[in-house]
Amino acid sequence: MSSPKFILVASAFIPWVVASAIPRSPGKFDWSSKKALLAFGDSYTYVQGTHGHQNYSFIGDSFRFSYNEETLLSDMITGTAEGGPNWVEYLTGCGEKPGLTSPRSCEKQLWDFAFAGADISTEYTPLHHNFTVPIVDQIKQYATYGHTTLSKFLKTSETLVAVWIGINDVGDSAKYAVDFPTFYANLTNTLFNSVDTLYDLGYRSYLIMNLPPMDRDPSNVDSSYPTPNVTQVAWYNAALTQRAEKFGDEKRDVEIRVFDAHARLSWILDHPSEFGIVNTTDYCAGYDQPDIAWNYKAYGCPTPLDEYFWYNTGHMTSHTHRLLASELEEWLES
Repeated sequence: MSSPKFILVASAFIPWVVASAIPRSPGKFDWSSKKALLAFGDSYTYVQGTHGHQNYSFIGDSFRFSYNEETLLSDMITGTAEGGPNWVEYLTGCGEKPGLTSPRSCEKQLWDFAFAGADISTEYTPLHHNFTVPIVDQIKQYATYGHTTLSKFLKTSETLVAVWIGINDVGDSAKYAVDFPTFYANLTNTLFNSVDTLYDLGYRSYLIMNLPPMDRDPSNVDSSYPTPNVTQVAWYNAALTQRAEKFGDEKRDVEIRVFDAHARLSWILDHPSEFGIVNTTDYCAGYDQPDIAWNYKAYGCPTPLDEYFWYNTGHMTSHTHRLLASELEEWLES
């Protein structure tokens, strides 16, 4: 059996590209042939569901961990943590329009089990809330209650698994007294031990997103001692890439790719005018107000939210998510 292709990719039109590859592959990765995106992670990836914990999940929480087929299939996408569609909705086109969206109604279905505020595991960092579902438990929950239902109408070969996690882990642990490269290696090892569960269910296509430039968010940009700092973010991203490559080497029948979201988003921050962005260091204080789209000046914001990179202290605007998803889609289809 041939071994997988592993790629770490920055933007296609950024003047530099970071890439490494194991040249043998079980076949071309073909996003156009995928019928669904199966997503896990934190608030950057989460979508709100009618059967989810409000402002945190598509379905359930730690106190409502189990669900049945009827509950899952009747669940509707209603929103995100960004005040508009996020990258998974832009990428799939599922839940992109206002209102209720059933994942089954989409040409590319979006089944999103990310939980806002999630870390990888309580082995390393505490829960943000007692109802939080870390990613190791998101995957366990899906394997126990979701997979059997979705496998009735979705083939694993037609599903891309997307994982974006680590933002809270790196932020929550930034002041720990640990050897960070070792700590991040342990974190990512635990993550991929959990991803093994999805492999055992038959999934063979994986998209891994690395950390955004967290040291440049509004809470850090003017700080002499940002937490996390640029070195910590780089260490985690290196550990993630190395562990993803190891996963591909060990499995030998998967294709796993790490998308360099950090490089892409850094480029946007460095060249905002090219993307219709005028503010990269602050956010609009009225970001969560119902009339913010047209009444932004009433909240002291000189420009609409779409001209901000950051939605609040830790999240990107929907506009930034759209830019990221557009570049990601181009790469997936290349």
